[in-house]
Amino acid sequence: MAIILLSILFAFYTYFLSRQKKKLRATLANNLRVFQKAFDISDDAVLILSPQNKVMYASNAMVRLLELKSDFLLKKYKSTVQIKIKKDWLGLDQLIQEQRTQPKDKVKAYPHATLKISADDEIPVNAYLDTIVMEMPKDVVCDVISIQDLSKVKERSAAEFKHPLTHLPNQFQLYNDLPAFFSKAHLEKNKLALVLMSLDNLSRLRSIIGDEQTNDVLKKFARYLETLTKNVNVSVYHTFDNHFLLTVKNLHSIDEAKVFVEDIQKKLATFYKMDDVHLHLTVSAGIGIYPDSGHIRLLLDHAYKALAEAEKEGDNNITIFLPEKFTAAYDELRLHGDMPGALSRGEFEVYYQPIVRVGDQEVVAAEALIRWKHPQYGMIPPDVFISLMEKTGFIVKLGQFILDEVLKQQKRWELFNFNRIEISINVSMVEINTGEFVQHVERKLAEHQLDPECIKFEITEGIAMLNEAQTVKYFLALKKLGVGISLDDFGTGYTSFGYLKKFPADIVKIDKSLVDYILTNEEDQRIVKAIIELAHTLGMKIVVEGIENQQMVDMISSYGCDYLQGYHFSKPLPVFEFQKLIR
Repeated sequence: MAIILLSILFAFYTYFLSRQKKKLRATLANNLRVFQKAFDISDDAVLILSPQNKVMYASNAMVRLLELKSDFLLKKYKSTVQIKIKKDWLGLDQLIQEQRTQPKDKVKAYPHATLKISADDEIPVNAYLDTIVMEMPKDVVCDVISIQDLSKVKERSAAEFKHPLTHLPNQFQLYNDLPAFFSKAHLEKNKLALVLMSLDNLSRLRSIIGDEQTNDVLKKFARYLETLTKNVNVSVYHTFDNHFLLTVKNLHSIDEAKVFVEDIQKKLATFYKMDDVHLHLTVSAGIGIYPDSGHIRLLLDHAYKALAEAEKEGDNNITIFLPEKFTAAYDELRLHGDMPGALSRGEFEVYYQPIVRVGDQEVVAAEALIRWKHPQYGMIPPDVFISLMEKTGFIVKLGQFILDEVLKQQKRWELFNFNRIEISINVSMVEINTGEFVQHVERKLAEHQLDPECIKFEITEGIAMLNEAQTVKYFLALKKLGVGISLDDFGTGYTSFGYLKKFPADIVKIDKSLVDYILTNEEDQRIVKAIIELAHTLGMKIVVEGIENQQMVDMISSYGCDYLQGYHFSKPLPVFEFQKLIR
C-alpha cells in the first residue's frame, strides 16, 4: 500500500514539475518576445543571467560576440571572457559576482574598457551592468550585461568623415583638420593655400553621359587628386558633389599656388576616355592663400568667394582672393535683409528699354528691367541683386511684382490710346519651378483683362538648357495662353540646332557679346549672319542687343535682322520718360 502511495505521489510531483517547467518556458518565451523587440535590432550586445548564472536572454549581437551555441537558453553560462577595467583584467563572471553585492538601483558603467574573447581578440567596449526583475513565474532579480562594441562605432564614425562616392575625406573631416593647418601656418609664418575646385558643367555632363559615367569621372578625378598627397604638403577633400578642396602648405609665392592648379587643369583636359573618345573636362578654382588673402580664419570663406568669381568668368578659370580686388561695394547680408521690406516701401521700379523695328526704326516693343533704389546704396545694378534673389527664392515675389506692374501699365496705355507695344519680361527657372507660374500668369491676364499677346517672357539660353524637357513643357503651356516667348542671350551657351527647333520661341535675341566687335571681327559677322538665317528658317524673328552706333545699325540691318535694341536708341527709362516714345 505504501509503495502504491509513493508511486502516486512521485507521479503527481513529476506532473507538477512538468507543469512548472512548461509555465517557466512559456513565461520565458513571452519575455523573450519582449526583449527581441527591444534589443535584437540594436548593435549593442545584451545578456540576461539568472542568479544561478543561467542564460535567460542573449541578443543577436551578444550571441555573435560570445559565440554562444544555438541551445544557450536556460543553460548555465560559463565565461572565459576577460574584461580590462582601467589597468586590471577581470573575468566577466567575476565582475558579475561583484555587481551582485552592490546596491540594486544603480547601473554600473565601465567606459572605454577592453574585452578579450580569445588570446588575440581584444575589442574596445563600453560595458554596463544592471539588474532587472523577471517574472518566472515568481519575481526573480536577474543580471543585465550590456556591451557596446566601440570598434563598430569607430567604423561608423570613420564612414561619416568620408565622401560616400569617392571615399576621400569629406567636409566634416576638413572642418576638423583646418584648425591644425591654421595654427601651424600661423606659427611657422608659411604660406598656406586652400584650393577649392569645381568641375565645370557637371549637371550638363550628367544629362549627356548619364549618372554612372559622371560618377566614374568624379571617382577618377578623386584618385588623381589623391596621388598629389604623396607630397606631404598636400591634403585633399571631396566636400560636395563636384567640389574638391586641397590644402597646400609651405608655399613660397602666390604664383606657385596658381601653377599648382594649372597643372591639374592640364591633366584633367585629357585624362578621361569614354568609348575611345577623350572627354575634354575643365575645372574652375578659387584660391584663398594665407597671409595674402587676409585673416587665416576666413581663408575657407575667401576660397569660396574666389571660386564664385572664377565661375562667373567662364570655364577653366582660376581666381585668387586678394582683398583689394574683392572689396564689396554692397553688403550682401544687408541686401538680403532689406529685400522683403523693399517691395512694400516702393524701392523697386520697372524701367523700359525700347526695341525698334529695323525697317522704320519705330519703337514696337520694350524690355522690362527692374531697378532697386536702395536708401543707403542708391540705384543698385541688377547683376548685384538678381543672383542673390535667385539664391534666396525672393525672385518669385519680385517676378510677380514685375508682371503686375507691366500689366497695370499696359492697361493704362490701352485706356489712354498709346501705341500698342509688346513688353518682354525676364523670367528665371526659380519662378518656373514653383509649378504655379503658368496659372499665375493666366490669372493676372484675366484680372487685368488684357490680350496675352501684349507680353513676352524671356529666358536666357544657358538657363533654358539646364533642364531642357521641363523648360519646353512650361513654355509650351505659356504659348497655349497666347503669350510670346523669347530666347535671350543667344550665342553664349551650347544650344544645338535640334533643341532650338523644339524650343517654342517666337524671338531669338542675339547676345551683346557677339556684336561688341562685329565692325572689325569677321568671325562675329559670320556667326551673327548664320544665327539670323537659322532663326528665320525656323520661323523665328531676331532681336540684336547691344547696338551702340549707326555703323552697327547699318551692318546688322543688312543681314536681314528684324529688331534692334541698345543704347544707340535709348538706355532703359522710367515709365514716364519711356511713354513719350509711344504716343
